[in-house]
Amino acid sequence: MRLRLEFTTEPFDLEEPPEHARMARALVESAPLERVDVGPFGNTVEGGAGVVLEVVDRLLRAAPEVGARRISLQVTVLDGVAGGEGENR
Repeated sequence: MRLRLEFTTEPFDLEEPPEHARMARALVESAPLERVDVGPFGNTVEGGAGVVLEVVDRLLRAAPEVGARRISLQVTVLDGVAGGEGENR
Protein backbone atom coordinates (compact mmCIF):
# COMPACT_ATOMS: atom_id res chain seq x y z
CA MET A 1 0.00 0.00 0.00
CA ARG A 2 1.25 3.50 -0.86
CA LEU A 3 0.36 6.54 1.25
CA ARG A 4 0.63 10.31 0.89
CA LEU A 5 1.30 12.31 4.06
CA GLU A 6 0.68 16.05 4.12
CA PHE A 7 1.69 17.85 7.31
CA THR A 8 2.58 21.14 8.94
CA THR A 9 4.17 22.00 12.25
CA GLU A 10 3.44 25.25 14.03
CA PRO A 11 4.10 27.97 15.07
CA PHE A 12 5.35 29.46 11.81
CA ASP A 13 8.25 31.85 11.54
CA LEU A 14 8.76 33.37 8.10
CA GLU A 15 12.08 34.97 9.07
CA GLU A 16 13.86 31.75 10.02
CA PRO A 17 12.52 28.17 10.13
CA PRO A 18 12.00 27.10 13.75
CA GLU A 19 13.75 24.05 15.15
CA HIS A 20 10.65 21.85 14.75
CA ALA A 21 10.44 22.70 11.03
CA ARG A 22 14.14 21.97 10.52
CA MET A 23 13.78 18.67 12.38
CA ALA A 24 10.74 17.68 10.29
CA ARG A 25 12.61 18.47 7.07
CA ALA A 26 15.62 16.40 8.13
CA LEU A 27 13.33 13.56 9.15
CA VAL A 28 11.55 13.28 5.80
CA GLU A 29 14.70 13.87 3.76
CA SER A 30 16.48 11.01 5.56
CA ALA A 31 13.60 8.53 5.20
CA PRO A 32 13.46 6.16 2.20
CA LEU A 33 10.40 7.85 0.71
CA GLU A 34 9.40 7.88 -2.96
CA ARG A 35 8.58 11.60 -3.05
CA VAL A 36 9.38 14.50 -0.72
CA ASP A 37 8.13 18.08 -1.21
CA VAL A 38 9.08 20.44 1.63
CA GLY A 39 7.66 23.96 1.67
CA PRO A 40 7.25 26.91 4.04
CA PHE A 41 3.56 26.21 4.78
CA GLY A 42 3.35 22.45 4.39
CA ASN A 43 5.13 19.27 3.45
CA THR A 44 4.07 16.33 1.32
CA VAL A 45 5.70 12.91 1.18
CA GLU A 46 4.74 9.65 -0.52
CA GLY A 47 5.91 6.12 0.00
CA GLY A 48 5.11 2.67 1.24
CA ALA A 49 2.75 2.47 4.20
CA GLY A 50 5.40 1.22 6.62
CA VAL A 51 7.81 4.05 5.85
CA VAL A 52 5.13 6.77 5.90
CA LEU A 53 3.66 5.53 9.18
CA GLU A 54 7.13 5.41 10.73
CA VAL A 55 7.62 9.05 9.68
CA VAL A 56 4.26 9.95 11.29
CA ASP A 57 5.27 8.22 14.52
CA ARG A 58 8.68 9.89 14.65
CA LEU A 59 7.23 13.30 13.74
CA LEU A 60 4.53 13.16 16.43
CA ARG A 61 7.05 12.11 19.09
CA ALA A 62 9.91 14.47 18.19
CA ALA A 63 8.32 17.74 17.00
CA PRO A 64 6.79 18.75 20.37
CA GLU A 65 10.15 18.13 22.03
CA VAL A 66 11.72 20.85 19.85
CA GLY A 67 8.98 23.48 20.05
CA ALA A 68 6.03 22.45 17.89
CA ARG A 69 2.73 23.43 19.51
CA ARG A 70 0.53 22.05 16.74
CA ILE A 71 1.04 19.29 14.18
CA SER A 72 -1.60 18.99 11.49
CA LEU A 73 -1.57 16.01 9.18
CA GLN A 74 -3.57 14.19 6.57
CA VAL A 75 -2.89 10.70 5.25
CA THR A 76 -4.28 9.56 1.88
CA VAL A 77 -4.25 5.99 0.59
CA LEU A 78 -2.92 6.12 -2.98
CA ASP A 79 -3.24 2.44 -3.91
CA GLY A 80 -3.37 -1.04 -2.45
CA VAL A 81 -6.68 -0.60 -0.60
CA ALA A 82 -7.08 -3.01 2.33
CA GLY A 83 -8.72 -6.24 1.21
CA GLY A 84 -6.88 -6.50 -2.09
CA GLU A 85 -4.60 -4.58 -4.39
CA GLY A 86 -6.68 -2.03 -6.29
CA GLU A 87 -9.99 -3.39 -4.94
CA ASN A 88 -12.69 -0.77 -4.48
CA ARG A 89 -15.08 -0.95 -1.54
